[in-house]
Formats: sequence, structure tokens, C-alpha cells
Amino acid sequence: MSRIRIGVQLHPQHTSYADFADAVRRVEDLGVDTIWNWDHFFPLSGDPAGAHFEGWTLLAAMATLTSRAEIGCLVTCNSYRNPNLLADMARTIDHISGGRLILGIGAGWFARDYQEYGYEFGTGPTRLRELGRALPIIKERLGKLNPPPLRDPLPILIGGGGEKVTLKLTARYANMWHGFGGPTAFKHKNEVLDSWCRDVGRDPAAIERVGAANPKEFDQLDEMVGAGAQHLIIGWDSPWDLTTVRRLVEWRDAQ
Repeated sequence: MSRIRIGVQLHPQHTSYADFADAVRRVEDLGVDTIWNWDHFFPLSGDPAGAHFEGWTLLAAMATLTSRAEIGCLVTCNSYRNPNLLADMARTIDHISGGRLILGIGAGWFARDYQEYGYEFGTGPTRLRELGRALPIIKERLGKLNPPPLRDPLPILIGGGGEKVTLKLTARYANMWHGFGGPTAFKHKNEVLDSWCRDVGRDPAAIERVGAANPKEFDQLDEMVGAGAQHLIIGWDSPWDLTTVRRLVEWRDAQ
């Protein structure tokens, strides 16, 4: 079995840029495989008027703050950017990082982002249809850019667990899938994704399976691996206490 990978999603809320940058450096020094932020415009927890930073400009900084770990948004909201532009942004940050960008993307869900920034919120089905329209455009643009991404292909991660649409899109377009839930739920979604891969003629092994590592449920990490997880990501808020991340690194290294 291949080595389990671990990642940290640093929530860009209720913090300063200096503190966020310091946390990025420290988690890379600890040895995590991936470092993520998120793509929102306001805090998702705590004071809704609290400090917050935009994800993609922050990714450019993360590319220069790191030298080894892969980086990405977990996940980009498809609604917020033209798909051709997003592909170009991803290619550019891929070069800044020396070929370490993962293009994480999903349909979007946080109504306040849409309402306050003037995007049409629509419905879950309409946002999923837009994601399905955007993904082939993104892949086509990545193939036209000069210079091209440093990695071929530039890895695309799709986040979400919808069994009829999201996992089918994952089977068609993604190199990685991120889902939530404990071992039982994760195993079920994995099996649904495998089925979609067979339907669209894709090797299920071509898609890396990424799950969430809940600090309160670290006793389930081995079960998550048994359910098919190949990569586990922990969410992390300021103030940045390294204890939990260090435990996850130690668990990985003991595998």
C-alpha cells in the first residue's frame, strides 16, 4: 500500500497575515504533505464580522512561503471566477510554487458570499450544472496556456459527496476526491465513486481519495484508511497550536 498522505487546512479567519504565514511555515517544517486554505469571503465560524482573507491571492503567498508541500484551496467555489481565468490563475500559481499546486474545486454553498459579493446563488442543482460546464473548459484552457502547467496533468481535486452528480463529475474530470464523514459514510461514497469510474471508463485507482481527520476522532484514523482514504486533512483555526498537527504527523510516520 502507498504511503498515507496528510494535510492541514489553515482557516484564513480571525487571524493576521503575519500569523497565518507563520503557521504555513511551521506546518511545512513539521512535515505535512499538503497545506490548504479555503475559498470564502467571510468567516465560517466565530464572529461573522471577524478578520478574513481571500483564498487565491493567499495561495500565491503560500506558494512562496513553502518549498516542499503541495498547496491548494479546499475548495475553490466555481461560481466566483470565469473558468478560463481560474485555469490561468492555477497555472500561474503552479509556476510560482514550482509545480506544487492542486486545483481544488466545488459547486459552492455559502449564501453570504454570493449575496454580499453580488453572485447569483441559484440552487444546488444549478450550481452543480455550472460546475459541470466549467470543468471541461478549465481542462481545455490548461492545455492551451503558454507556458503550460509544470505538472501534466495539473491535479484537479473535486470536493463534495453528491452521489448523482458530484461523484460522476469526479469520475470524469478529477485526479483527487475529497469527502466528509466517518469511516462508514466514507466507504460508501468511495464505492459510489468506483461505480461511476467504471461507468465512464476510468480506472478508480487514478483518483486519490481524501478524507477529513477530525481531531476529536483520531481513534478512527486507521478505520478511515480501511475505508479507502489515502490522504487525510485536518482543519485548523487560529490560535495555531501545533499539538494536533504533530499527532497526525506522528500517526502517519508510524504507518
